[in-house]
Amino acid sequence: MKLIFAAILILMTINGAASAQVISLLGNSGKGILPGKRHALVPAKPLRSSPGLFVGRAEGGLFADRPAHRPAFSDVGVRGLKGSDVQVLRALIQEAESRRDGYDAVQYGARVRPSKRPTQMTLAEIYAWIDATPGQPHAIGRYQFVPDTLRRVVRKTKTPINRRFSPAVQDLLADVLLAEAGLARFRSGKLNRTGFMNNLAKIWAGLPNSSGKSHYHGYAGNKASFSWAHFENAMKRIGPRRG
Repeated sequence: MKLIFAAILILMTINGAASAQVISLLGNSGKGILPGKRHALVPAKPLRSSPGLFVGRAEGGLFADRPAHRPAFSDVGVRGLKGSDVQVLRALIQEAESRRDGYDAVQYGARVRPSKRPTQMTLAEIYAWIDATPGQPHAIGRYQFVPDTLRRVVRKTKTPINRRFSPAVQDLLADVLLAEAGLARFRSGKLNRTGFMNNLAKIWAGLPNSSGKSHYHGYAGNKASFSWAHFENAMKRIGPRRG
């Protein structure tokens, strides 16, 4: 009986702390975390019941922050990729990660969300939102950048943090990840299609790897958004026939 009572007390304490954290972030004055802005943080809307990518995902599920990946090829520089293959890859990633909201997607596991659309925020404002809301997922934008990856690719591209998180900026930052996955080697035939696809799946949890599952399957509810066959059929249109 004592053990049961102690467990109930612990659960009550945890739930109270979580509620207090959200209240403290919003503050009594109604001001948000961004200088000169009011209501910079708002509670997330509940999951919708209409068909879509987010349906059936537990909070903090498909878009939950995942373990940091190590770039397959880190010795690459990029200042914007071009080509129809890049457009196909970007569309596939959106289908896997941000099908409905695209560049303005914010992970549904985030209980405290920015008040502005991501494309209307600067990188500095996004960093401020991340820092002010610990303990929740923060994947953001078309490519669902998680905090560590976002900061790293911003540094790598030397993008000023006062720059708006526009579609063009998001594409530029994602191009670093495509390059690190081995796009140039895939184009030249030095990296086969399966290897490149598996590298992409290590970056984006919504993409399946050759096992048919997300590379992060089972981690915080992550799962692939579509099948390996669907992924492979799209990739066959843009690269060497060799698998």
